[in-house]
Amino acid sequence: MPDRATILHVDLDAFFAAVEQRDRPELRGRPVIVGGGGPNDRGVVSAASYEARAFGVRSAMPLRTAGALCPQGVFVPVDGAKYGRVSHDVMVILRRFTPRVEQISIDEAFLDVAGSEALFGTAEMIARRIKDAISGELDLTASVGVARTRLVAKIASELRKPDGLVVVPAGTEEAFLAPLPIFRLWGVGAKTRVVLAEYGVETIGELAALPEDLLRRRFGVHGPLLLARARGVDPTPVGDGEAAKSVSHEHTFDLDTNDWETIERTLLGLSEGVSGRLRRGGVKAGTIAIKLRDSDFVTITRQRTLDRPTDLTDRIWRVAVALARPEARGIHVRLIGVAASHLTEREQLSLFGGDDERLRRAVEAADRIRERFGPRAITRARLVRRRGQGPSVPEPFERDHLNAPEARRVGRPGPPSDEVG
Repeated sequence: MPDRATILHVDLDAFFAAVEQRDRPELRGRPVIVGGGGPNDRGVVSAASYEARAFGVRSAMPLRTAGALCPQGVFVPVDGAKYGRVSHDVMVILRRFTPRVEQISIDEAFLDVAGSEALFGTAEMIARRIKDAISGELDLTASVGVARTRLVAKIASELRKPDGLVVVPAGTEEAFLAPLPIFRLWGVGAKTRVVLAEYGVETIGELAALPEDLLRRRFGVHGPLLLARARGVDPTPVGDGEAAKSVSHEHTFDLDTNDWETIERTLLGLSEGVSGRLRRGGVKAGTIAIKLRDSDFVTITRQRTLDRPTDLTDRIWRVAVALARPEARGIHVRLIGVAASHLTEREQLSLFGGDDERLRRAVEAADRIRERFGPRAITRARLVRRRGQGPSVPEPFERDHLNAPEARRVGRPGPPSDEVG
């Protein structure tokens, strides 16, 4: 680890809701809930303003629950394109101070400013300049943690939201973490907290005091890692701003469905959205994943590695259908998603030719039409709603990071991480 605090974690405060309040001044000071047109919509909360959080509204909460908790809430649909543009503007500001910027989600990033202090001052001074720039230029607030490890910097940024700044001097990490509740520590979920409670552990400091051999016996190789984190040790360096590792689109149905035609048609729409973003980014995907969530909030993910990377809708859709079909049997689907990962740059000339090349020319012609006349100027006949066919496929919510294991089932979600600050 470095011998001084040089790592910053910058986290925009209630990002989606803050952008809506900035662009619509009449919403300032009111409880804003981003994620749908109203409290009777299906789906979940993507973000909540601090005024809405005072009523218990949190991200990933069903919209109907949010409406019951906060009847006076103002519900606003997600505008992923706008939030993406604002996120880009924030990252431009961060890169003025260091090239060592690792964006980890749409609204947060790590910075390593060790090489920038001669130009801009100490890490704390840089943090203040970043906060001032985001406030002055974008009319938004950010909370910043400063430490010598990513782990401690992120925890620090969460403690004094909104518009906070917490600096943890080098050498004080363990003392800083000790009084904090155990749920603040990375890798400590609900099940781990239950086990640790058997040993009387409620704070990070109490975990740090446990013998390593006890933790190893109880948690295996994960035990020593927990102990190191509890003591503030995290050797992970800040990355160099690599591109997003994946692209995903999701859709929550208005009514849970077990109609395979509706599910298959929705997968086609999601696959088209994913493939379009791949082509715009000039990349291809080597792995395709799907996610299904049923009416009991049980979530299933599956993924498959392709024989060669692709950015074509039909190939992505066929794999998604093959993955989803066996999992959708016998359940009512609430949410469905398609993701593409293991991204590689697209070759300039096709190595395969044949049908793929002819299909690519047709696809790129359709892309040009959409660029000129808008995203709805041309679409597949199968995605047009016809009487008796069920709902058309709406604009999905976009995310740039996904970690989908080969096969995973999880139960009802616990308290969500506040991914939008």
